[in-house]
Amino acid sequence: MHTYFNINYEFDRGAVHKAIDAAQKGYVCVADGVVLSMAHRDAAYLNVVNGSLFSICDSSWVPVYLKSIYGVEYRQYCGADIFRDIVSSRKHRMIFLGTRRSILDGLKTELSKMNPDVEDMQFVELPFLDVEDFDYADIAGMIKADGAKIIWVALGAPKQERFMNLLLPHLAGGVMIGVGAAFKFFSGKDESRCPAWMQKCHMEFIYRIFQSPGKQLRRCFWIVRTLPAMYFSERKKARRLEKEVS
Repeated sequence: MHTYFNINYEFDRGAVHKAIDAAQKGYVCVADGVVLSMAHRDAAYLNVVNGSLFSICDSSWVPVYLKSIYGVEYRQYCGADIFRDIVSSRKHRMIFLGTRRSILDGLKTELSKMNPDVEDMQFVELPFLDVEDFDYADIAGMIKADGAKIIWVALGAPKQERFMNLLLPHLAGGVMIGVGAAFKFFSGKDESRCPAWMQKCHMEFIYRIFQSPGKQLRRCFWIVRTLPAMYFSERKKARRLEKEVS
């Protein structure tokens, strides 16, 4: 695990899955540009993100920045990919929390083609509430009764990270993973991921803007506004570490 831009990242995919398999309970954040920008602007939210077991890097641009600053090579591991990898592995009992019933129904149908065990798993529509107003003890009791090892949470950032942080003390066990739009991507009912060539060219944000312009343009505004300060702060950190080593 490495700390960059003040976030505790795990870039090694093998280490990610070993840690999830071994953990008794906890949560994993999927840190895209939105999470990075919000964490930079809100210290309390940064503490929530770093209260996780670790964050995976859901930004294709962060590895680019880190290569330019440190000369290191890292790969993006986005929420849709870890979702697909764990579901298709058929290693764990899972429960799926969040979003609309129509999305959840489509998700169950599509995931059952990938993993037939999903037919016997719960897809739970959470009520539309402020994050402080959920009955966390009741949700934790439902998860305990279900016996799920992996708890997928799709409420969008920053709500899903705060939800997982507040649910954690109530959990008897299980690893929560906040996957944002992955439920929609795999449901066949709503948004889809951009073509592979756009992902390789770091242009997924453009595709998302055309799908949901109001929300995505607001997010891009804050990312662009906070990026220079984050980038140059990390460069100063790298130079300081270089001097300490030399």
